[in-house]
Amino acid sequence: MPVPSEPLAKLGFLTIGSFDGDDPGPGHETTLQVIELGERLGFDSAWVRHRHLQYGISSPVAVLAAATQRTRRIELGTAVIPLGWENPLRLAEDLATVDVLSGGRLNPGVSVGPPMRFADVREALYPDTADAEDFSHERVSRLLRLVGGEPASRFRGTVGIEEFSDRVEPHSPGLRNRMWYGAASLGSARRTGEHGMNLLTSSVVKAEGPGTFAEIQASHIAAFRAAHPDGADARVSQGLVVIPTDSATAAQRARYRAYAEARTPRTAEPQGPQRLLFARDIVGSSAQIAEELYAHAGFQQVREVVFALPFSFAPDDYLQILTDLATHLGPALGWKPSAAT
Repeated sequence: MPVPSEPLAKLGFLTIGSFDGDDPGPGHETTLQVIELGERLGFDSAWVRHRHLQYGISSPVAVLAAATQRTRRIELGTAVIPLGWENPLRLAEDLATVDVLSGGRLNPGVSVGPPMRFADVREALYPDTADAEDFSHERVSRLLRLVGGEPASRFRGTVGIEEFSDRVEPHSPGLRNRMWYGAASLGSARRTGEHGMNLLTSSVVKAEGPGTFAEIQASHIAAFRAAHPDGADARVSQGLVVIPTDSATAAQRARYRAYAEARTPRTAEPQGPQRLLFARDIVGSSAQIAEELYAHAGFQQVREVVFALPFSFAPDDYLQILTDLATHLGPALGWKPSAAT
């Protein structure tokens, strides 16, 4: 197995937080338990996906607020909040509040663009302003300014017995440096660097030119760092679907391989008008996965990962996968678990 020049610095995981629409409580509780398990296993971070009008977490900020009260050390992230659904000022208030509750552990990841299936939801989401809404990168710029403490109001002072601030309150000074952007295109990666944000890469990229998934992802990372004030030190986290089988049962291994094989055809060539190219899910022993990652052009550029848990697995599967990630794959990549506090 190749030896990396530097050990993996941070190991995280991502969950969609699926639930039963007729009984959503148990699914949300399972998500919180998975985050608690991640802390016990020494993971550096736990991230939740964002799904509107689906059977996955629709309010990750609320879920992570609950997680702040059940964990003490693990960082908590969103991957990602689509800002087309959000008012940046209100979101800034929510993010700052959860960051304060967590003791400075929140890592908000966001993206811009029109809401998914906007034609179907515009009357409910923006009944009066749909045509005037700006879904460009200016929306993330507004959020960054507000999170950073720039004025949100022309008034600051006291009216009667009430005191008013001109910035978002509470203000969490370190939060601006922990803002991430989920970029799938070369332009978005470059703008993420220009914004001075951290870069989240995932298992999906836009194939805007020739090259393999790994080569395209590596080019995005290079463009991001070239545009970022911190240059080569700018933070990047890679997110792939990685399923170690070290302690899996025979039945689990068969199910995992069938899951990956069913998703493999979409990795053969770019999909749809946006030419989305998907990474192949990696299933195998930790030694096999580590060797494949070391040969991956995107992985070679990062020292942080957030491996995505498959959407539709059972709680016992997540227990096995997370345990193997922390006790087998992480150490094979040079990672050391964080100490419990």
